[in-house]
Amino acid sequence: MSATYLEARPIDSDWVGWLRHELAPTRAREIRTAIVVGGVVLCVIISMALQVPELAVTAYMVFFISKPSKRLTTITGLGGVIGVTIAIVITLVLYKFTYGHPELRIPGMTIALFLGMWLSRILVIGPIGFIIGFVVAYSQSIGEQIPSPELVVRGALWVWVAISYAAAITVVLHLLFLPDSADEAPEHRPKPKGSEPDGHHLFVPDAFTNPAHVHFALKVTFAAMFCYIVYQAIDWSGIHTAFITCTFIALESTEATLYKGTLRIVGCVIGGALALFTIVFLMPHMETIASLVVVVAGASAIAGWVATGSERISYAGLQIAFAFFYSVFQGFAPDTDLDNVRDRVVGILFGLIVTGLVFHYIWPEWSERGERHVR
Repeated sequence: MSATYLEARPIDSDWVGWLRHELAPTRAREIRTAIVVGGVVLCVIISMALQVPELAVTAYMVFFISKPSKRLTTITGLGGVIGVTIAIVITLVLYKFTYGHPELRIPGMTIALFLGMWLSRILVIGPIGFIIGFVVAYSQSIGEQIPSPELVVRGALWVWVAISYAAAITVVLHLLFLPDSADEAPEHRPKPKGSEPDGHHLFVPDAFTNPAHVHFALKVTFAAMFCYIVYQAIDWSGIHTAFITCTFIALESTEATLYKGTLRIVGCVIGGALALFTIVFLMPHMETIASLVVVVAGASAIAGWVATGSERISYAGLQIAFAFFYSVFQGFAPDTDLDNVRDRVVGILFGLIVTGLVFHYIWPEWSERGERHVR
């Protein structure tokens, strides 16, 4: 899918016409946006009523799992739950050896992230490898901020709950309300030559012969660990979104990675602006879940409309949701702290800069190689 990102740039700098075309309403887009908004609203009500932690993760997973067809959404949801389950088990086992021992934890993070990024390239179902590597590495990165092993275990299990029930809600809503005709387009869409592996095998054809797979994993690992070491060294853990950014925007093609980074910046700015407006002007007047639901539904509708568009702009919609949710959902009571908004945006920008430099100067892969996008 990297080629899609490279073809996304407007011709002759006609940005207005390009945006008008990309944001044009369709019946399928309206239905998918309504499904996403409904899923987020249900997650907010359930998490707030039952006080389920990690609401930002839960709400974002609705966007992450939602796909253009029932089949793809179901596969993504099941794959996500399987991947997170495996990752949580590995995380808890690793914590037996790494908790309180940074000399073991940091190498463990590095190895887990490298293996996850490598598996995301060589497995036919690459996202499972990505989820396992990312969840293990990220959970290890925040381990030292948790004061006791018991809280570590509880936190990891709550993450599993937050992701799993969001996946279940998203899949069920798509099965109930997404028209069956939506399954036809993805199944009959022409596939780029060489972009799809044989579905009867576990690994892609060049899994163990193409050095680009190892190079890609090394670049992502280096960028993410560099950001981690920097924000830990300056004692600014609030910009941990730099670590997340390095893993999520990486594509096989250098040009595609930079374009995806641009989408992430745009989405981050819009989502951060919506969150800033909400925290400053709306949050002080919120007293019930109902008022929060109305605001979240409005922001989710904006993010969902962009996210359900073509792959040329859909990633920006995910980032609008990411920035908004991670800035607004700071607990189970209204919070007007603006530091989180600032830290999230700074972290994303820092991660973009580091990833762009790494992919530009270290083993750059240009569009002529015809790479495959795995996430």
